[in-house]
Amino acid sequence: MKPSNVLRTVAVAATAVGVLAAGAASAAPDQANVAIVVRDFSNPYWQALRDGAIAEGKKLGIPVTVQAGNNETDTVGENNKISTMASQPYNCYGVVPVNGTNVITPLLPISKRGTPIINLDTALDAKAVKQSGLKITSFIGSDNSEAGRIAAHHMLKALDGKGEVAILEGIPGEQNGINRETAFRNTVKGKLDIVQATPADYERNKALTKTEAMLRAHPNIKGIFAANDMMGLGAARAVLNAGKTKQITVVSIDGVTEAIKSVKNGSLSATISQYPYAEGEMAVQACQKLVQGKQVPAHITSPIKLITQDNADQALKAFPKPFFSFNDPFGQP
Repeated sequence: MKPSNVLRTVAVAATAVGVLAAGAASAAPDQANVAIVVRDFSNPYWQALRDGAIAEGKKLGIPVTVQAGNNETDTVGENNKISTMASQPYNCYGVVPVNGTNVITPLLPISKRGTPIINLDTALDAKAVKQSGLKITSFIGSDNSEAGRIAAHHMLKALDGKGEVAILEGIPGEQNGINRETAFRNTVKGKLDIVQATPADYERNKALTKTEAMLRAHPNIKGIFAANDMMGLGAARAVLNAGKTKQITVVSIDGVTEAIKSVKNGSLSATISQYPYAEGEMAVQACQKLVQGKQVPAHITSPIKLITQDNADQALKAFPKPFFSFNDPFGQP
């Protein structure tokens, strides 16, 4: 492991320990004590959600604990974190599931005692939730279908409405990726020719390998839509290695720092930024309201924005916060 990677790993571990210690303390009766579980901390997207929650907790004087599984598909690790935290003195929980059902079972004891649960970023399967008897207090997340449509419109404009394209899909069965891909497909239908779609599990290295294979199988590809930035960055690297950066348009979704920088330098054509930092802030704000006995909306839509070379500098300057106004039911953080 490189020295820089060692330092980064130590820093992440230290942050996790510090946050855990802050959250373990009991809060006053009218003060939130928030527990949040995301998928993993290797993805900058989930790091941003964590950082937003922690920052808002410090601003409001609220203890916040954020934990995660070991990777994007670690359902067992994520569920174990939830089960452990369920027995600790938290009075509001936020959870980003891996898929539509994986966190339902460990959340049931929390739900049965009437503790608020906020479903973050990735929606649970409504039918499965109802059948289980789980009560979800609120959902906070961006409109992934709209993100897919924005990506499709950008691709159509970049390719003049014609050409072969490929899709890098996320985790099979994960609803955000399904919504993004479905909206993209529906928007380009009858205009662009989707020659291949393959899952890369939101992982950069898998996307790099899959893109290299797609470029060999379909040498006339003019565009690649990746369902998240990590895959988009992997695809952009494969395109660069093939010497086709100027011939192939790569569009992805999330808006992590590296992706925005890649848009600025022209490796990525665009990213649709989803601002998980704002999701984390709003999750803590919602928990505080709920613990104080106030109501919060059942569905809260977090902001998204198309990032191109025209506004990449603005996005980077404001990162990780939005550089534009948006509808926040709690008043913008």
